[in-house]
Amino acid sequence: MASSGLQLFGFLLALVGLGATVAATFMVEWKKQTQGNTYHIYEGLWETCSSNDKTICESYDSLLKLATEVQATRAVLIISNLLSIMAVLVSTIGMKCTHFMDSKPGSKATAAMIGGIMFMIAGLLTTIITSWYVTMIVENFHASHHLQSSEFGKAVFVSWAGGVLSMAGGAFLTCRRCGRSGSSESVSANHLFPNGNQTSNYV
Repeated sequence: MASSGLQLFGFLLALVGLGATVAATFMVEWKKQTQGNTYHIYEGLWETCSSNDKTICESYDSLLKLATEVQATRAVLIISNLLSIMAVLVSTIGMKCTHFMDSKPGSKATAAMIGGIMFMIAGLLTTIITSWYVTMIVENFHASHHLQSSEFGKAVFVSWAGGVLSMAGGAFLTCRRCGRSGSSESVSANHLFPNGNQTSNYV
């Protein structure tokens, strides 16, 4: 099982990843279109905004009218966020720095590992769906014979960062052998070099 410091480090990484994923879910700059030098159109998962002298945003009226990539990305990111929130609760119970289930160290270690796995799955879902969204934008751009000036916006990078951080944090939480090398070496040393103060049975 990972040391308390590594567990806490992984937990904080995963929390930052969760925050980035939540932020990306509600950001409007998933896709950006530019017309001229001053007029910009931003398309998010929940609303679209146009910016000239002032910014005007409108929520999507119908779910069925949304593009497939928007519907899929919205759904998967919601699942990822919910899974990460559950992972926060499970990991908190299993981490060494908390006092939950102290009388059951085996179950406590298992809870930390399960929480880490949940973080990794959530991060993987976020990374995959974000990459697929970008792929769809690129394909639509080529399908329009470069007539559309669409490009992906800041939310894509925030979402990618959230997914990677969640997976990294989960990896630290699930690492069972991290931080154990020192204790293993000391145990081996004790076996190889017994205490010299032991009295001999021979005269």
